[in-house]
Amino acid sequence: MLRGIRARLITYITLVLLLIVLLLEGVFIVAVHYYYLGSAMETLSSRATTSATFFNKYLGGYSINERARYILENLSTEESSKVEVLNTEGNVIINSFGFSSSERIDTPDVRTALSSGKGIYQSLTPVGGERIMAVSVPIKEAGANIGVLRYSVSAEPLYDVIITIVLNAVWVGLLVILFGFVLSLIIAKRIVGPIQQLTSVAKEMATGNFSAKAAKQHNDEIGTLAVTLNYMSEEILKSEKIKYDFISSVTHELRTPLTSIKGWGETLLMGDLSDKKETLQGLEVMTGETDRLIGLVEDLLDFSKFQAGEITVDLQPYDLRGLLEDLLLQFRYRGQTKQIRLYADIPDQPLPVNGDFNRLKQVFVNLLDNAFKFTPAEGAVSITAALQEELIIVTVTDTGEGIEAADLEKLGTKFFKGRSRQSGSGLGLAICKEIIGLHGGRIKIESEFTIGTSVIVELPRYIME
Repeated sequence: MLRGIRARLITYITLVLLLIVLLLEGVFIVAVHYYYLGSAMETLSSRATTSATFFNKYLGGYSINERARYILENLSTEESSKVEVLNTEGNVIINSFGFSSSERIDTPDVRTALSSGKGIYQSLTPVGGERIMAVSVPIKEAGANIGVLRYSVSAEPLYDVIITIVLNAVWVGLLVILFGFVLSLIIAKRIVGPIQQLTSVAKEMATGNFSAKAAKQHNDEIGTLAVTLNYMSEEILKSEKIKYDFISSVTHELRTPLTSIKGWGETLLMGDLSDKKETLQGLEVMTGETDRLIGLVEDLLDFSKFQAGEITVDLQPYDLRGLLEDLLLQFRYRGQTKQIRLYADIPDQPLPVNGDFNRLKQVFVNLLDNAFKFTPAEGAVSITAALQEELIIVTVTDTGEGIEAADLEKLGTKFFKGRSRQSGSGLGLAICKEIIGLHGGRIKIESEFTIGTSVIVELPRYIME
């Protein structure tokens, strides 16, 4: 593919140069042709017109033969043109070489001179062995044509000059095309080189070597692509690190409850089952650890759906207040056990939402569970709900350890747990954000390190008809 790009660049640049050179060469050749031949024709025409005007004015009353002899006798010795005097039939009476003949000249310039005035003729192909330029002007007597004064010159020397100039121009054009071809090779290399380097880095990344970096050589689109590729590799490295941390965390989280369950199971099997207190304590621990395992498995299942974009909600209108009151009863016992005060401020009027009851319950259970998890004994957790125009706002606040500012922006991304040593997969809040997003709402987090955290859930208010 890269070879194809290089070949296309070289081909396109060379073609453009070729077309430009051909166009300029064509214009130059035409200009040279018109300049040399036009200048020569203009000079010839001027001399013929001046001579005819003079002879017509001062040789009145003379016959055409007498005028011819006078013209021949008074020609300048430096006259390089061939001068001919013709009668009205086009026959040569005399020429500047002193010869008279019965030769008849019937070129377009002579016909034009006899019919309507001055005639000009230029042969593009050799006539009698050479190309000529001729100007014919009528000789008049009392307003009537009695003959023609014809000036002619060989155009061969002019064509020799023109051909020499054209050949030189062609050589210059070929040199320009050759230079352009070499330049296109350099340009193609400078353009394709960075792309090849990016391709090599991309291949390294494809094999799992994300430490490979692309060099930004220029501030252009390719340079931007190199920066983007490097940014992508850094993000992948971060994601990989988070993923490995997650695997390590989940492994630890799974091992701990399984170890407890296994340990108590062995204790109960080997112990005295008649000791009711010990048996109940073991069963209670095993039940709690099983709940932890179930929570982890549910997080993993939801995460797999989250990754596949398969988290769905079954939206139905209901009063959110009932769900919040049920959760208060559910967590009140936990608060008493951990010596954490639980406060609630829920309005008396309905909180209508169009939502999925089970999914919203999953969200608020997760938020309250986190609040209790990170709040020490003698602390407080509160849940408040408020009704605002088009929104229902539910806030879960704790007086726990809080979140550092550096971690606050990353909170809610998958696998991220921050610096906390508390158990958990780091998936719960990310899944909560996804669920609330599917309800058309959003989650905001406000926290002050060592002071506490507030998680604010905004849901669209369902308008009752």
